[in-house]
Amino acid sequence: KKRILLVFIVSLTIFIGSLLAQNKSSPIVIEDFEGDSFGDWQVVGNAFGDHPKRIENWWDAIPGVLGKGYVSSEGEVDSARGTLTSPPFIIKRNTIHFLVYSEEIFFLPGSKQYGNLAVQLLIDGEVVRMTVPRRFHAFFWEGWDVSEFIGKSARIRIVDNDKRSWAHLSVDHFVQNNVPVAGIQLERKIKIDKPVLNFPVKEGNVRHFVQLFVDNKPVRGMDVALATDKIDYWAFTDVSPWLGKEMTIRTRQYYGNPDVLDKITVADGIIDSDDLYHEPLRSQFHFSSKRGFVGDANGLVYYDGEYHLFYQHNPFGWDHSRNDYNKSWGHAVSTDLVHWIELPDAIYPDSLGPIYSGSAVVDELNTTGFQTGTEKPIVAMFTSAGGRNPWSEGKLFTQSIAYSNDRGRTFKKFKGNPVLENLEYINRDPRIFWYEPDKRWVLVLHFNERAMAFFTSKDLKSWEYKSQLEVEHLVDCPELFSLPVDGDRTNQKWILYGGSGYYYIGKFDGKEYKPETGEIKYNYGNCFYASQTFSNIPADDGRRIQIAWGTIPTPGMPFNHIMLFPVELTLRSTNEGLRLFANPVKEIENLYSEKYEWTDVKILPGQNILSNIKGELFDIKAEFVCEGSEEFGFVINGIPIVYNVQKNLLTGGENKAPLKPESGKIRMRILVDRVSIELYANDGRIYMPIRAYPDKGKKGLKLFSKHKNILISKLKIYKIKSIWK
Repeated sequence: KKRILLVFIVSLTIFIGSLLAQNKSSPIVIEDFEGDSFGDWQVVGNAFGDHPKRIENWWDAIPGVLGKGYVSSEGEVDSARGTLTSPPFIIKRNTIHFLVYSEEIFFLPGSKQYGNLAVQLLIDGEVVRMTVPRRFHAFFWEGWDVSEFIGKSARIRIVDNDKRSWAHLSVDHFVQNNVPVAGIQLERKIKIDKPVLNFPVKEGNVRHFVQLFVDNKPVRGMDVALATDKIDYWAFTDVSPWLGKEMTIRTRQYYGNPDVLDKITVADGIIDSDDLYHEPLRSQFHFSSKRGFVGDANGLVYYDGEYHLFYQHNPFGWDHSRNDYNKSWGHAVSTDLVHWIELPDAIYPDSLGPIYSGSAVVDELNTTGFQTGTEKPIVAMFTSAGGRNPWSEGKLFTQSIAYSNDRGRTFKKFKGNPVLENLEYINRDPRIFWYEPDKRWVLVLHFNERAMAFFTSKDLKSWEYKSQLEVEHLVDCPELFSLPVDGDRTNQKWILYGGSGYYYIGKFDGKEYKPETGEIKYNYGNCFYASQTFSNIPADDGRRIQIAWGTIPTPGMPFNHIMLFPVELTLRSTNEGLRLFANPVKEIENLYSEKYEWTDVKILPGQNILSNIKGELFDIKAEFVCEGSEEFGFVINGIPIVYNVQKNLLTGGENKAPLKPESGKIRMRILVDRVSIELYANDGRIYMPIRAYPDKGKKGLKLFSKHKNILISKLKIYKIKSIWK
C-alpha cells in the first residue's frame, strides 16, 4: 500500500508540475475586441469611433481577421485622428503577437510621417516598441519580443494621426505567448501518390501561409484559412508534376491549433464535391471556377480551334487572399465560347511575386525563339507583383513572360525574367499585341493610376519606351485594338480602355496614341470590370470578342464571382458620334432549347402574357413601339427592367442609362442566369450587366405596361441549357 501511495504521490506531483509548466507557457489574450464596447480602453479623438467593428457574415470580413470583432479607423471621417489605449497589464510572456491591417498607403499623396499609423507598446509612458503597417489589404500577424520587460506593467496604444484620404489602421487579437516573433514552424511530409492536393477550408479562420517543398525546393506557396474541425469546403491544387515524390508541407503559426496541417490530403479530385456546378448560386451559362475567387480576364487568346480564357485566380479562398499572396492565372478552354473546360492553373506565384494581370499572344513568327516543336508558342506577359508575397519581400512590380509549346497546357517561365524592370511604384497589367505595319510587338502598360505607357519590341524580351498618355479614369488593365467604323475595313479607329470600361476613340501609329474623343462610358451596370478581348481571332472570323470579370459575390459558396458572357464589339455611328456597341456572341444559340414567340401583340396594364413560362435561364429579345404607355418593360425574378418614355431612361434595378427610341422603337436583349442579368438595348448601344440574386418568392417573368397599352412588334424568349450538363 505504501508503494502504491508513493507511486500515486509521484504521479500527482508530475501531473501538477506539468499543469504549472503548461500554465506558464499558455497564451494570455490581452484583448480580442469581441465585446460590444472598448471597455476600459481609453479613446482620444474620433479616429476609432466608440466601439469595435463587428462582422456579421464571413464573406464581408477583411481577409485574415480572427473572430467577429476588431478595432478600426476605417469608415470614419478621412481627416479623423486619434488614439486607442489599453488599460495597464502585466507582461508575463516573452512575446506579444497581434493582427494588423491597413490599405496600401505608400502611393497616397500627402505627409508620410513615420508613426502616423502605428501600434505602440508603452512602459512608464515611454514607447518601447512600435509597429507600422508593412503589408496591406488583409490582417497579418506582427509581434514584439518583450522578454526583457517580463513582470513590468505596460499599455498598448493604437495610433491614427494620418490625415491622408483612405489612410487607416485596423487591429485585432493582442496575445501574450512564448512563441517567437517569427512564429513556430510546423511541418508535415506527404507522399504524392494522387494528382490533387486538397486543403480543408473554414472561412473566417486564421490564415496560414503554407509552403510546399519537393527535393528541398519551394514549388508552391498559398494563403489558406485552414480548418481543423468544421470544414466549409475543400480547396485544391494540381500536384501531378510531382507524382511519386515526397512533399514537405510547412507553415508558421503564431496563435492557434498546432494540428492545422493534419487534414491536408491527396486525392484523385476535389474532396466532397458531389454538387460541383449544381450549387445554388452557380451560374449555369457563365464561366466560374470550381473553387476560389475569380478576377480580371487575362490572356484571352485563340489558337487552333480553342479559345483560351485565363483569369486572376485565388484557388484557395473566397477573397483576393491576403495581400494577393495567391494570385495565379486560372485557365479554361472552349471550342465555342460557351462550353468551358477548366484546366489546372497555368502560372503560379514565385520569387518575383504573385502573378497579376496581363495578356497572351501566339508568336506565329517565333520572334522569341521559344518554339521547340510543330506547335506555335503561346506567350503570356504578366505583372510579377513583387513584395506581395513572402517569397518576393522587398521586391517591386516588374513584367515577366512565360510560354507554352503544348497548346497552352503547360507554361514555362522565361529564365531572363523580368523582361521589364520597375519603372514606377505601380506599373502593371501589360497588354501586348502584334503591330503589323511596323512588324513589332506593342506593349501598353498602366502607370501608377495616372497614365498608360507604350513600348515596342522585336522579340517580347527587350522593350523600348515610346510614349505615354495621361488618363484620369483608366486606372488599370489597359486594352488597345482597332475596329472598323460601321463595318468599313478601310476606315479603322483605335479603342483604348481600362478596367472600368471607359474608353477613348483615336489614332495609333505603333508608338503613340492620340485620342480624338474624351472618355466615353461603355458599361452602365454594377458588375463589370477588367475586361479583355481575344487576340489571334482568325481573319475569316474577324470579330472583336470581349470577356469581362463579373464582380458578383456569391456568399456561402466555395467559389466567388463569374465571367460575364462573351460579347462582340462593333464601332458604329450615332447621333452622339462614334460609339462602341456590345452584343452577345452568336454561339449562345448553341444553348437554346424551348422557344416562345409573339408578334404585334398589345399588352394591357395588369396583363402578363409570360406568367406560364417557367425556368431560370433565358435569352429574351423584345421590340417595343413607344406609343401610349408611360413605362414598360419586364420584371425578371423580382428585378424591374424599365423604359420610361418621358425621360428617355432605361433602368435595370437601380442602374440607369439614357436611351432614345430609334424609329419610334426600343429594342431589348436580356440574358438571364442565376445571379446575373445582362441587358443590351437598341442593338447593343447600351450594355448593362447587373447583379441579380435569386429570390424564391419572386421568381418568374413578367411583361408589363404602365397606365396604357404597349405594342410589342416582336418578342422571342429562348430557354437556355446549362453548360455544365
